[in-house]
Amino acid sequence: MNFDNIGYLQNGNSRQQKAYSTLMDKQIFSKLRGYSPILVGTIPIRIDIENSDLDIICFFDDEQEFQRVLTDKFGHEKNFKIRAKQNSDTWTIVTNFDVEDFEIEIFGQNIPTKQQYAYRHLIIEHKLLIKNGEDFRQQIIKLKRQGHKTEPAFAIALDLSGDPYMELLKFEANE
Repeated sequence: MNFDNIGYLQNGNSRQQKAYSTLMDKQIFSKLRGYSPILVGTIPIRIDIENSDLDIICFFDDEQEFQRVLTDKFGHEKNFKIRAKQNSDTWTIVTNFDVEDFEIEIFGQNIPTKQQYAYRHLIIEHKLLIKNGEDFRQQIIKLKRQGHKTEPAFAIALDLSGDPYMELLKFEANE
């Protein structure tokens, strides 16, 4: 599956089709064009629940410029908020706002998108869902409805111990 282009959502379930329409109508990806945006999270792999948001990761070189662009392009949207933090050499900018039926979260880092944890988790989770079938997918959705975040839900379903975010990354080595 190629997650680089959101076109696959057009042929997905009704929620994926609605996400595609919203993202296209509001030109979200074209507004983020210079930042290698990729839709990650639960909606691309059909494990979303009722209140799941649209998670978009981005890559930037200049955190101040990225914040300016986000504020200029999306600052008028409902419930807009933006925050920044720095951990050693890694800058993270997170923006949230509401558009139509979705909360959108744009998560930018000065790390290329395909190296960010969210993308790496998406690829691993997608492969696990294919490998383990529909009952496994439904188990993940059930755990999410019980209040578990995505990676902890996978860890429970796979009987993993330790930090679920790090444990899932170990599946990369098995590819």
